[in-house]
Amino acid sequence: MIDRTIAPDFKAINDINLIKPEHIQLDNGCNVFVFNSGDQELVRIEWIFGNLRFDPAKPLLNLTVNAMLTDGTETLTAAQIADKIDFYGAFFQSDYGFDHSQVTLFSLNKHLQSTLPVVKDVLTNSIFPQKEVETFIRNQQQKLQVNLQKNDVVARRTFNKAINGDTIYGLAPDADDYKNLQREDLLAHFKQMYQPSNCTLIVAGKTDAETLKIITDTFGAAWENALNSADTTQPEVEPSADLFYYVEKPEALQSAIRLGIPAIKRTHADFPALQVLNTVLGGYFGSRLMANIREDKGYTYGIGSGISSLKNAAAWFIATEVGADVCKSAVTEIEKEIDLLKTELIADEELALVRNYMLGSLLGSLENIFSHADKFKNIYFAGLDYDYYTRYSQTIKTVTAPYLQQLAQQYLDFDRFYKVIVGKY
Repeated sequence: MIDRTIAPDFKAINDINLIKPEHIQLDNGCNVFVFNSGDQELVRIEWIFGNLRFDPAKPLLNLTVNAMLTDGTETLTAAQIADKIDFYGAFFQSDYGFDHSQVTLFSLNKHLQSTLPVVKDVLTNSIFPQKEVETFIRNQQQKLQVNLQKNDVVARRTFNKAINGDTIYGLAPDADDYKNLQREDLLAHFKQMYQPSNCTLIVAGKTDAETLKIITDTFGAAWENALNSADTTQPEVEPSADLFYYVEKPEALQSAIRLGIPAIKRTHADFPALQVLNTVLGGYFGSRLMANIREDKGYTYGIGSGISSLKNAAAWFIATEVGADVCKSAVTEIEKEIDLLKTELIADEELALVRNYMLGSLLGSLENIFSHADKFKNIYFAGLDYDYYTRYSQTIKTVTAPYLQQLAQQYLDFDRFYKVIVGKY
């Protein structure tokens, strides 16, 4: 019989073994990376495009074009696109990010001959019907009206705008930005952005020779580039000079708090160690912010911190919603926790717990071939190689409390934090 008074034995995680892809570059300039699992008859294909240069006069083009890709082509309506994909039990969606926009297809291998032409049609012949554009504008304006009543949404928009300025990362659209969308602009943006020379195609799943041939035949020579290449450069980020933003809502029962500071990107040598420091502060359920603000004080249901590393910007942020009557006290306690990281060494027991959590999370995030492809995207689009994960895991295992204290002193100056409060303060 198991003696439940004795904790089960565990072993330290020593090595993280990542699957590396096969790389093919098609004649049209499209880079293809292939992760072959070789078992189940399922494949995930991602077409990832660099967003075009942000235009403050037309700020919503990247987002809108991606959102409306499946709203109709020269030969298919939105309903017909959906029906053709659903008929084969496949799944097709578009996703927008600050740096990239993508479309993703999950399909059984045996149905690729039927599903891939639909994707090809979407990526080459989307027409953004005027009726659909008008519907999109109307729906987005209504959603915006609702979202602007939510303190956390207003806080996030205000913070992003303050720390990232008038760039794609600071985008906080208003109703007029949607109203000013024009079908002609969407078509021109689509033709320049969604072309093979601006595409990274990532294939994961069962990718035998036959599957790969179907994909490369469909998106190889038959997929031509536009006359103008895609301009994916972005304006330089210039944070606001103002550090404090207060949006008062006298009737609010809760206040949204968002604090943060520009940070280093994933390419910086200190980044892995800063991730350890962030985890201690607010990066998991057992963090110091959770223990203080939630468990001890009872000011909030949840609070967390994170480091967002993008292509041309990065930020370290803290986010929570607290009772309006304890908002000032919550900010004071957050500052206290940051100061403790700068003045006191992290205890060995706490650091060991964080190490195990982070290594376990890294290992747990590699449960299937799709997960390995996702890890690859993190380093590929950041211009890194697989040595990054070796350094990352090694840093987690070896970083010392004195070094973390030194990093806190270097990077966490609360007086330089951007502070956003929405509600009552």
